[in-house]
Amino acid sequence: MPKTPYAACRRFFLRAALLGGVAALSACSTTGLGPSDQQPSAPPSAAPAPDAATFGNGPTKVAMILPLTQGSGQSAVGVSMRNAAELAIQDSGGNDITVIVKDDHSTPDGARDAAQGAIGEGAALILGPLFAADVRAAAAVARPTGKPIIAFSTDLSIASRGVYLLSFLVEGYVDRIVDYAAGQGKKSIAVLAPENDYANVATAALQQTASRRGLRVELIERYKPGAVKASVARVAALGPQIDSLFIPEQAAAMPEVAQALAAAGVDSRKVQILGTGLWNDPRVLSLPALQGAWFATPDNAGFNAFAQRYRAKFGADPARVATLAYDSVSLAAALARTQGPRAYSDEVLTNPTGFNGADGVFRFRADGGNERALAVVQISHGATSVISPAPRSL
Repeated sequence: MPKTPYAACRRFFLRAALLGGVAALSACSTTGLGPSDQQPSAPPSAAPAPDAATFGNGPTKVAMILPLTQGSGQSAVGVSMRNAAELAIQDSGGNDITVIVKDDHSTPDGARDAAQGAIGEGAALILGPLFAADVRAAAAVARPTGKPIIAFSTDLSIASRGVYLLSFLVEGYVDRIVDYAAGQGKKSIAVLAPENDYANVATAALQQTASRRGLRVELIERYKPGAVKASVARVAALGPQIDSLFIPEQAAAMPEVAQALAAAGVDSRKVQILGTGLWNDPRVLSLPALQGAWFATPDNAGFNAFAQRYRAKFGADPARVATLAYDSVSLAAALARTQGPRAYSDEVLTNPTGFNGADGVFRFRADGGNERALAVVQISHGATSVISPAPRSL
């Protein structure tokens, strides 16, 4: 008899439990790659979005708070994450936990109300919300009760002991790519960054990692929307003073940046261009000025397998962040199965061995942040190729 996805995943969870109680997520199935307070686009879901739903029939109650609606309409991203939670319960067997899905209506007040309702219904763990302000509101309710949160925001400022972030953090992207560049002999770097919160965090992280690895930061050049040309000209004037250039910009803005780089004569064959996981987008990969660029990103293999199974069940493509929901539910089920009453304790959640998720290995830090195993890829001919595989352990 052929192995079903559920059977394979179930065996993976059990094998992980036997190897020291480290909960593993799906090996068959990835996540929040962008700024935390901008709702990413997603294709419409085939399934409707109820205000609440319940999946599974296990004895342990787990709440999931999602932006199922936004304004007067349905949130495609929230619905995609809800569907992913349902898929995770199906794959785990549904006998370990009961997931109670609640709509925060994409507002802090809605998140606070959802958290109060979840705790009132006996939830031992809260998964979500997605946006930073909503996580703060939910945490204000959950923290006094001692109920932990595994949230999906990328804003590290909201993390703390008991409020853990599962998302991909810009600090992780930056540390991985700068560390790799230094390992390849790069000695001096410039930063070309927009004036926004994401770039603020990325620039600060770069300075820390560059200092640790002995890279000289020759210039930090910031630009406002529509004013990138002058900033690129100042970077180009550095000439051979730099051997690498870090650009923490989002995919939608990169065509304008790439055009300015080409016009100023910044040659990616002479200056190594570096980016973050936001560049894993066809709009970036096709840009001539960025061929040869490097950036850190999760391995896509897990997401591609997850997406195939998601499409088979729901008849639509998942949002890229849908695996945050899938992985968090899979983790909650695996911990409930293997760890008993202490399943969601800080000690278990911050196990230094970590967990194996759809996008590879990750672990929660005691301060609520996380560390993830990331690959480094190179842009070439409109696609990416792995030049440094993601580690299999942390």
